[in-house]
Amino acid sequence: MKLFSSATQSVPVTAEIPQHIAVIMDGNGRWARKRFLPRVAGHKVGVDTVRDLVKYCINLKVDYLTLFAFSSENWRRPSEEVSFLMGLFMDALKREVVKLHQNNIKLLLIGDRSRFDAALIAKIEESEQLTANNNGLTLTIAANYGGRWDVLQAVNKMQLAAPELAGNFSEAHLTPYLSMHYAPEPDLFIRTGGEKRISNFLLWQLAYTEFYFTDTLWPDFNEEAFKLAIHSYQQRERRFGRTSEQLSESND
Repeated sequence: MKLFSSATQSVPVTAEIPQHIAVIMDGNGRWARKRFLPRVAGHKVGVDTVRDLVKYCINLKVDYLTLFAFSSENWRRPSEEVSFLMGLFMDALKREVVKLHQNNIKLLLIGDRSRFDAALIAKIEESEQLTANNNGLTLTIAANYGGRWDVLQAVNKMQLAAPELAGNFSEAHLTPYLSMHYAPEPDLFIRTGGEKRISNFLLWQLAYTEFYFTDTLWPDFNEEAFKLAIHSYQQRERRFGRTSEQLSESND
């Protein structure tokens, strides 16, 4: 499996269209409350938005899409909502994975699976196996995921694998053990719902990612809203520590 270098170690190749987009899908509950509906209604509609976003990314030839579905801190939510979300996740896998496979999409899940029940774990593994050889869009779902957990689990695995390097580990040694070692670092991070924080999402990987925050609630994040995010990204000058003059010279 190809390993991608970090933006802190080498300057990545950039393009008009992001190669990798990461999204925090925020605002489902508020969308529902505005319509005097239970919060879970917003989560249901949010699944449709995910389906649409996958289509937009395929049309733009985005290679990687990573969605933050459930954080390690979301277990603090009301138990009824957590149970609903687990059930919704299972239902979505049952309904969507065959369609993903038919569209050459590879599905992967990152996060600590130990708190999921056996049936959900089995369905996740089955879905990953079914789509493992697909080479179109790589769709990653982050569930029971936290950025600090990711770094800690990577460090622990690295130390077990190469104890003789203790005290001399480098980024290159750590990279293979991070959850998203199979993907380039995100070019564009999108958060819907108006909040302006990354909430423990991909802490290591977002070091040089361009951030885009929008007040649009996730169920309303349509193609027009997505194009606004892409347009914003295209206006950025991605220097990776260099000066604007250096960037201009490299493009000549």
